[in-house]
Amino acid sequence: MVVLDRAGWHGAGDLAVPGNITLLPLPSYAPESNPVENVREYLRQNQLSLRVWPGYDAIVATCCRAWNALVAMPDRLASITRREWAKAVTN
Repeated sequence: MVVLDRAGWHGAGDLAVPGNITLLPLPSYAPESNPVENVREYLRQNQLSLRVWPGYDAIVATCCRAWNALVAMPDRLASITRREWAKAVTN
């Protein structure tokens, strides 16, 4: 099984899929399946909203500051990406 993220080339009509592979496209918006969706939303709401930047370099600098601020809070990052149904496997 190959999980697809709805990129245009994943659904190209001329894509040759071997018989032993099943394609499973994700829904267009699936934060429960893709934790980075929640990270993006958190950054947008808390660090990157309601701003106008003078240029590309300012955008990159702001995004880097936002990312570094989130990475400095590992508990927050874990809570944003945690899934109740995803449990650690123990032997």
